[in-house]
This record gives sequence, C-alpha cells and structure tokens, in this order.
Amino acid sequence: RQHHGLSDAMLALALLAVAVGAVACLALAGRLIAAQGVRRVAAVSGLSMCALLALLLQGQGLAWLLPLMVAQGAAIGLFDVAINTEGSAIEARLGRPVLSVMHGLWSLGGMSGGALGAALLARTVPPALQLPLAALACAVVVALLVPWLGTVPPATGHVAGQGWRDMPRSARATLAGCGVLAVLALMAEGAMYDWAVLYLQRERSLPPAQAASGFAVFSGAMAVGRLSGDALRRRVAPQRLLAGSALLAAAAMTAALLVAPPLAVLLALAGVGLGLANAIPLLFAASAQVPGATPAAGLAVVSSLGWLGVVLGPPIVGGVSE
Repeated sequence: RQHHGLSDAMLALALLAVAVGAVACLALAGRLIAAQGVRRVAAVSGLSMCALLALLLQGQGLAWLLPLMVAQGAAIGLFDVAINTEGSAIEARLGRPVLSVMHGLWSLGGMSGGALGAALLARTVPPALQLPLAALACAVVVALLVPWLGTVPPATGHVAGQGWRDMPRSARATLAGCGVLAVLALMAEGAMYDWAVLYLQRERSLPPAQAASGFAVFSGAMAVGRLSGDALRRRVAPQRLLAGSALLAAAAMTAALLVAPPLAVLLALAGVGLGLANAIPLLFAASAQVPGATPAAGLAVVSSLGWLGVVLGPPIVGGVSE
C-alpha cells in the first residue's frame, strides 16, 4: 500500500483484480486439467505465481500493479483447482478423509509466511527484497514436488473436460448450493487475509511487526482446526460441523471488533481461524463427490463461485473504509 501509494479504495481495486483473474481462469480449469493433467497445470501455474510475486514491488503505481494482480489471480485459481483435484483423488483412493489435513498444511504456510514476514520487518529487511527471496524459495519447492503429482493424468483419447452445461440438473443444483456457502466462507476469509493486518496497525495502533503476527495467529489457528478436521469429519455430520464452525467464526470476528486489549484481539483472531478452518475443505470435498459431475469440474464450479466471495469481501471493506 505504501510502496504503490494506494488509498484504501485503490487497494480494494488491486485486490479485486486478483479475484477477477482467478474467476476468469477458473471457468477453464476443469477443461485444462482434463486436457493437460494435474501435473502440467500445477507446474505452469505454480511457477507463474512465484515469478509474479517477485515482480510485485519492482515497479510502482497502479499501471504496474493491476496487470500483475490479474495474472497472479489467474495463476492462483488454476493452481487451486489442480491441487484440490489431486487431493480429492488421493482421498478417494485412500478411502478416508485427508483433504482437511492438506488444507491445514496450506494454513501452516500462511502462518510461516506471516511469522517470517514479521521477523524480517522487525529486522528492517525491505519488502522489495523479501518477495523475490520468498518467490525463489517457493519456485524451488514447486520444481521439486510437482513431478510427484500424477493421480489425475490427462484424459485419454478425445474426452473433453466436463462443462457446466454437460452436467445433469441435480448436479448443478447441488454445486450451486455448495458455491453459495463457499462465497460466504471466502468472503470472511478474504477480509481476514487482506485487512486484518491493517486493522491491527491502524485501528489498534500496533507496530507493523506485531500487526503481521496477527495474520500468523489467524493462520496458525486455522491450521490447527484443519489438521484436526478430518477426525472431526469422521465423527460429526458435515452439515452440523459446517453450521457450528460458522457460528464460532461469526462470534469471534465480532469479539475482535469489540475487545480492546491487543492480546484479546489476537485470541479473537485465533477463534476466527478455528471457525473458518473446515468450511472450504468440507465444501470442496462435497463438490468433488457430486453424482453426475467429475471431481475437477465440480471443484472448478465451487471454486469459481467461491472466488466471488473474494471478489466481494475485501473491496466492500475497502470501500466502506474509504
């Protein structure tokens, strides 16, 4: 925000650009995975994410930022569907829930990144240096691990990826319902990802390093919730688990706005993380098992609708703030 000289409304526009790129690519994700396989789609989109991250602070102003954000959103969207398609296939092969644990590792990545960013800021390492180093490290991980993927190979012969109109009406109705719930979950998650640190810094007067730790606390709590989520899914009906999680997230987010002591705010953010932890894994697992839809197509539909929450949430917060 400081580097590019953005107001709250301009930052909201940049965040909107990420979601626009993601939604535009998600419409093609199912067909791309069917044509190219998970491994190739994950490799290209993963390495693209790293390259775009490295460039984020190398120029200045919206003219530099917006095209990068649109492209980053497209890469994130493709990578998201590819990895979740692979995860759903592994879950089906094992015959037991594992998707929540995989999403928990994603949250551990967010926690680690937030904690590392806070530590580097405390040591005055400039963000323009931090991002290329992080991008390089992530590119090495992508290059090493993506070749191990392959549970979902390219479709053989002339089989095309399934589109929305190829599904029976019952499948479309179920996926639409999952998608609406994903909109709500990702609207709340997006607000936390994109505004929680600024909220702690500006409204709670915390220094940047402590404010960055708020994101780490939120992601860490989300990781704990997801790492225990598969065990919960075996014991609690998915509908009941989703409803209870939503109530916890709403109550904790309200508390984060009302309580004053910084430690209490951080505990409230942890409660939000626990509440939101299993919403998306539950919905993605359901969307990959809808009769009449392939896993990749079902995930692409719910991811596309869910990204509307990312489109709507952070820009609304930024517009109201402005």
